[in-house]
Amino acid sequence: MEDVSAVPVPQPRARAAAASDSAGSRRSLAAGLTLGAAGATVVLLASGRIWAEGEASVGGGTLPLSADGQDVTGLPAALAVVGLAALVAVFAVRGGGRVIVAGLLALSGLGAAVSAWAGASDSAALDEKAAQTTGDTAATVEALSHTAWPYVTAVGGVLLLLAGLLALRHGSRWPTMSGRYERDGTPRARRAAPAAPDPDRPEDLWKALDRGEDPTREA
Repeated sequence: MEDVSAVPVPQPRARAAAASDSAGSRRSLAAGLTLGAAGATVVLLASGRIWAEGEASVGGGTLPLSADGQDVTGLPAALAVVGLAALVAVFAVRGGGRVIVAGLLALSGLGAAVSAWAGASDSAALDEKAAQTTGDTAATVEALSHTAWPYVTAVGGVLLLLAGLLALRHGSRWPTMSGRYERDGTPRARRAAPAAPDPDRPEDLWKALDRGEDPTREA
Protein backbone atom coordinates (compact mmCIF):
# COMPACT_ATOMS: atom_id res chain seq x y z
CA MET A 1 0.00 0.00 0.00
CA GLU A 2 1.48 3.28 -1.08
CA ASP A 3 1.97 6.08 1.40
CA VAL A 4 0.07 9.20 0.57
CA SER A 5 2.01 12.32 1.46
CA ALA A 6 0.16 14.76 3.62
CA VAL A 7 -1.12 17.80 1.79
CA PRO A 8 -1.45 21.04 3.78
CA VAL A 9 -5.07 21.83 4.33
CA PRO A 10 -6.16 25.44 4.74
CA GLN A 11 -7.20 26.25 8.26
CA PRO A 12 -10.30 28.45 8.08
CA ARG A 13 -10.38 28.77 11.85
CA ALA A 14 -6.91 30.35 11.91
CA ARG A 15 -7.85 32.78 9.13
CA ALA A 16 -11.10 33.64 10.87
CA ALA A 17 -9.25 34.23 14.14
CA ALA A 18 -6.75 36.51 12.39
CA ALA A 19 -9.55 38.45 10.69
CA SER A 20 -11.38 38.78 13.98
CA ASP A 21 -8.23 40.03 15.70
CA SER A 22 -7.66 42.60 12.95
CA ALA A 23 -11.26 43.80 13.20
CA GLY A 24 -10.97 44.04 16.97
CA SER A 25 -7.79 46.09 16.61
CA ARG A 26 -9.52 48.51 14.24
CA ARG A 27 -12.50 48.85 16.58
CA SER A 28 -10.30 49.55 19.59
CA LEU A 29 -8.30 52.08 17.56
CA ALA A 30 -11.45 53.91 16.46
CA ALA A 31 -12.84 53.83 19.99
CA GLY A 32 -9.60 55.14 21.49
CA LEU A 33 -9.39 58.03 19.04
CA THR A 34 -13.06 58.92 19.51
CA LEU A 35 -12.95 58.78 23.30
CA GLY A 36 -9.68 60.71 23.53
CA ALA A 37 -10.69 63.49 21.14
CA ALA A 38 -14.18 63.79 22.63
CA GLY A 39 -12.85 63.78 26.20
CA ALA A 40 -10.29 66.50 25.58
CA THR A 41 -12.87 68.64 23.75
CA VAL A 42 -15.42 68.28 26.54
CA VAL A 43 -12.88 69.18 29.24
CA LEU A 44 -11.61 72.24 27.37
CA LEU A 45 -15.10 73.55 26.62
CA ALA A 46 -16.72 72.75 29.96
CA SER A 47 -13.83 74.18 32.00
CA GLY A 48 -14.51 77.56 30.40
CA ARG A 49 -18.13 77.64 31.55
CA ILE A 50 -19.56 79.08 34.77
CA TRP A 51 -18.99 76.68 37.64
CA ALA A 52 -20.16 78.73 40.63
CA GLU A 53 -22.32 81.79 41.30
CA GLY A 54 -22.96 83.92 44.36
CA GLU A 55 -23.35 87.44 45.75
CA ALA A 56 -21.08 89.83 47.59
CA SER A 57 -22.35 92.51 49.97
CA VAL A 58 -21.33 95.96 48.74
CA GLY A 59 -22.55 99.02 50.67
CA GLY A 60 -26.26 98.54 51.21
CA GLY A 61 -26.75 96.05 48.38
CA THR A 62 -25.34 92.95 46.78
CA LEU A 63 -23.21 92.36 43.71
CA PRO A 64 -23.61 89.13 41.67
CA LEU A 65 -20.40 87.20 41.15
CA SER A 66 -19.52 84.17 39.07
CA ALA A 67 -16.47 81.96 38.57
CA ASP A 68 -15.71 79.75 35.60
CA GLY A 69 -13.68 76.56 35.65
CA GLN A 70 -10.43 78.38 34.97
CA ASP A 71 -11.05 80.58 38.03
CA VAL A 72 -11.68 77.52 40.21
CA THR A 73 -8.86 75.32 38.90
CA GLY A 74 -6.85 75.36 35.70
CA LEU A 75 -5.74 71.75 36.16
CA PRO A 76 -8.44 69.99 34.06
CA ALA A 77 -7.79 72.14 30.98
CA ALA A 78 -4.02 71.74 31.29
CA LEU A 79 -4.33 67.97 31.65
CA ALA A 80 -6.69 67.83 28.67
CA VAL A 81 -3.98 69.45 26.52
CA VAL A 82 -1.44 66.93 27.84
CA GLY A 83 -3.85 64.08 27.16
CA LEU A 84 -4.51 65.27 23.62
CA ALA A 85 -0.77 65.45 22.94
CA ALA A 86 -0.35 61.95 24.39
CA LEU A 87 -3.15 60.64 22.18
CA VAL A 88 -1.27 61.83 19.08
CA ALA A 89 2.06 60.60 20.43
CA VAL A 90 0.69 57.07 20.87
CA PHE A 91 0.91 56.64 17.09
CA ALA A 92 4.41 58.07 16.86
CA VAL A 93 6.09 55.55 19.15
CA ARG A 94 6.08 51.79 19.57
CA GLY A 95 7.00 49.19 22.15
CA GLY A 96 7.74 50.42 25.65
CA GLY A 97 7.42 54.05 24.58
CA ARG A 98 3.83 53.45 23.53
CA VAL A 99 3.02 51.95 26.93
CA ILE A 100 4.48 55.00 28.69
CA VAL A 101 2.55 57.45 26.51
CA ALA A 102 -0.68 55.46 26.92
CA GLY A 103 -0.17 55.55 30.69
CA LEU A 104 0.31 59.33 30.51
CA LEU A 105 -2.95 59.60 28.58
CA ALA A 106 -4.80 57.60 31.22
CA LEU A 107 -3.30 59.59 34.09
CA SER A 108 -4.18 62.87 32.37
CA GLY A 109 -7.80 61.80 32.16
CA LEU A 110 -7.85 60.61 35.76
CA GLY A 111 -6.31 63.85 37.01
CA ALA A 112 -8.75 65.98 34.99
CA ALA A 113 -11.74 64.05 36.32
CA VAL A 114 -10.63 64.16 39.97
CA SER A 115 -9.70 67.85 39.92
CA ALA A 116 -12.98 68.79 38.23
CA TRP A 117 -14.98 66.75 40.74
CA ALA A 118 -13.13 68.38 43.63
CA GLY A 119 -13.85 71.85 42.21
CA ALA A 120 -17.59 71.20 41.97
CA SER A 121 -18.13 72.40 45.55
CA ASP A 122 -15.30 74.95 45.69
CA SER A 123 -16.03 78.45 47.03
CA ALA A 124 -12.49 79.82 47.30
CA ALA A 125 -12.57 81.42 43.84
CA LEU A 126 -15.75 83.37 44.61
CA ASP A 127 -14.52 84.32 48.08
CA GLU A 128 -11.42 85.79 46.46
CA LYS A 129 -13.56 87.74 44.01
CA ALA A 130 -15.75 88.98 46.88
CA ALA A 131 -12.68 90.22 48.75
CA GLN A 132 -11.38 92.01 45.66
CA THR A 133 -14.75 93.57 44.91
CA THR A 134 -15.51 94.84 48.41
CA GLY A 135 -11.96 95.66 49.42
CA ASP A 136 -12.49 93.57 52.56
CA THR A 137 -10.08 90.65 52.81
CA ALA A 138 -12.45 88.90 55.22
CA ALA A 139 -15.43 89.11 52.87
CA THR A 140 -17.01 85.88 51.67
CA VAL A 141 -19.54 85.11 48.99
CA GLU A 142 -23.21 84.68 49.90
CA ALA A 143 -26.00 82.67 48.27
CA LEU A 144 -23.42 80.32 46.78
CA SER A 145 -24.63 77.92 44.07
CA HIS A 146 -22.90 75.58 41.63
CA THR A 147 -23.70 74.54 38.09
CA ALA A 148 -23.39 71.15 36.41
CA TRP A 149 -20.34 72.12 34.35
CA PRO A 150 -17.77 70.74 36.81
CA TYR A 151 -19.42 67.33 36.49
CA VAL A 152 -19.47 67.61 32.70
CA THR A 153 -15.74 68.36 32.87
CA ALA A 154 -15.25 65.28 35.04
CA VAL A 155 -17.07 63.16 32.44
CA GLY A 156 -14.64 64.44 29.80
CA GLY A 157 -11.77 63.38 32.03
CA VAL A 158 -13.28 59.91 32.33
CA LEU A 159 -13.44 59.67 28.52
CA LEU A 160 -9.73 60.51 28.36
CA LEU A 161 -9.06 57.88 31.02
CA LEU A 162 -10.93 55.24 28.99
CA ALA A 163 -8.93 56.18 25.88
CA GLY A 164 -5.72 55.67 27.84
CA LEU A 165 -6.88 52.30 29.15
CA LEU A 166 -7.74 51.20 25.62
CA ALA A 167 -4.29 52.26 24.44
CA LEU A 168 -2.69 50.31 27.27
CA ARG A 169 -4.73 47.20 26.49
CA HIS A 170 -4.72 47.20 22.68
CA GLY A 171 -2.12 49.81 21.68
CA SER A 172 0.54 47.22 20.86
CA ARG A 173 -1.55 46.18 17.81
CA TRP A 174 -2.20 49.72 16.59
CA PRO A 175 -0.22 51.01 13.59
CA THR A 176 2.32 53.81 13.73
CA MET A 177 2.35 56.99 11.68
CA SER A 178 5.61 56.08 9.89
CA GLY A 179 5.09 55.25 6.23
CA ARG A 180 8.58 53.83 5.59
CA TYR A 181 7.83 50.45 7.09
CA GLU A 182 4.98 48.04 7.11
CA ARG A 183 3.12 47.25 10.30
CA ASP A 184 5.48 44.40 11.13
CA GLY A 185 8.47 46.75 10.90
CA THR A 186 9.98 45.29 7.71
CA PRO A 187 10.99 47.61 4.85
CA ARG A 188 8.63 47.70 1.91
CA ALA A 189 9.78 45.85 -1.20
CA ARG A 190 11.02 47.99 -4.04
CA ARG A 191 9.15 48.04 -7.32
CA ALA A 192 10.66 45.87 -10.03
CA ALA A 193 12.34 47.73 -12.86
CA PRO A 194 10.27 47.85 -16.08
CA ALA A 195 11.07 45.12 -18.57
CA ALA A 196 13.13 45.99 -21.62
CA PRO A 197 10.97 46.92 -24.63
CA ASP A 198 10.37 44.24 -27.22
CA PRO A 199 11.48 45.56 -30.65
CA ASP A 200 8.82 43.39 -32.30
CA ARG A 201 6.06 45.26 -30.38
CA PRO A 202 5.73 48.91 -31.44
CA GLU A 203 3.61 49.76 -28.40
CA ASP A 204 6.53 48.80 -26.11
CA LEU A 205 8.82 51.15 -28.05
CA TRP A 206 6.41 54.05 -27.65
CA LYS A 207 6.07 53.38 -23.93
CA ALA A 208 9.86 53.39 -23.56
CA LEU A 209 10.07 56.71 -25.38
CA ASP A 210 7.40 58.13 -23.07
CA ARG A 211 9.53 57.10 -20.06
CA GLY A 212 12.56 58.86 -21.61
CA GLU A 213 14.39 55.61 -22.32
CA ASP A 214 16.39 54.65 -25.42
CA PRO A 215 14.52 51.66 -26.90
CA THR A 216 17.52 50.79 -29.07
CA ARG A 217 19.80 50.35 -26.05
CA GLU A 218 20.24 46.77 -24.96
CA ALA A 219 19.72 45.97 -21.26
